[in-house]
Amino acid sequence: MRIVLLILAFCFAGCGNFSKKGPNLDVIRAEKPARNLSAYGLFEKNSGGMLPVKTVVPYILVNPLFTDYALKARFIFTPKGKAARYNPEDVFTFPVGTVLIKNFGYAPDLRKPNEGQYLIETRLLIHKAKGWVAIPYVWNAEQTEAVYAPVGKRVVVETIAPDGIHYKFEYSVPNKNQCKTCHQSGHDLIPIGPKARNLNHNQQLEKWAELGILTGLPEHIPTLPNMFDPSAPLGARARAYLDINCAHCHKAEGSASNSGLWLDWAEKNKTRLGFLKHPTAAGRGAGDLKLVIEPGSSEGSILSFRMTSNAAGIAMPELGRTLQHIEGVALINEWIESLEPTP
Repeated sequence: MRIVLLILAFCFAGCGNFSKKGPNLDVIRAEKPARNLSAYGLFEKNSGGMLPVKTVVPYILVNPLFTDYALKARFIFTPKGKAARYNPEDVFTFPVGTVLIKNFGYAPDLRKPNEGQYLIETRLLIHKAKGWVAIPYVWNAEQTEAVYAPVGKRVVVETIAPDGIHYKFEYSVPNKNQCKTCHQSGHDLIPIGPKARNLNHNQQLEKWAELGILTGLPEHIPTLPNMFDPSAPLGARARAYLDINCAHCHKAEGSASNSGLWLDWAEKNKTRLGFLKHPTAAGRGAGDLKLVIEPGSSEGSILSFRMTSNAAGIAMPELGRTLQHIEGVALINEWIESLEPTP
């Protein structure tokens, strides 16, 4: 429910200078990014990036990636007559011209996300003829335009988190190379979130099929448990958390493949999942601990140590996180403590 409210919070009118003509295919297909986000025609005029045009469809993930408690809203556009092709395990195959849009922002008090909300950045993933391209845009103080920011930006944020904790920190908008680090799959750059298991709720995929933006939808679709739903099994919730927050790097084709730690939902090998696994590199990053996951001991597990730390060179994930995800750390610690200790 909270995720739904956060998405809806970004769909109230603001201020801006956006066109009602709809997505501009020439700008979307162009080799170089547009200087201004408004050039793409993805949002309604006078919505300040909050309200998409009719052919841009909002979507919600079962479990979102944590980014310093930022409010996020996600949208998809596919060219008329073109549709994504269903994949039961991995990211869907999206047609050339697809745009995946993600807004990041805050409110003074995240317990009241629709009061005083503002955007910091909008990230576009555009499927060009040569593959996916990541393009970051940073919003101006007036919230009237977002400008292309290939070198990223650092923005001071002050907010109250959903649990009531007050934070003042420096939010980091990633540069283009950092975008590639998280979205890497072999030699390609691909989306992270839009997979069947992470989209399958509230009849969302059925709606995509009705709208003609998805083909090949089967009768039975995999899904993940909500990672913070206490009625779901603890182990499944912990694996769902690792799947969305860690597996895009920690997989065979990811940027952290040399770690030998693979955290994808489908992974079955306990050693690759970190059980009693020794790290590939010892020292500061491992906190002088010996095992990635020591069953029954979160304090003895490198996984917990790195998720808890905010220090550069230790903190995991390396990008997109300045703050500790308190709820996420608590979930993973509870799971590790529940595992049967080795004799």
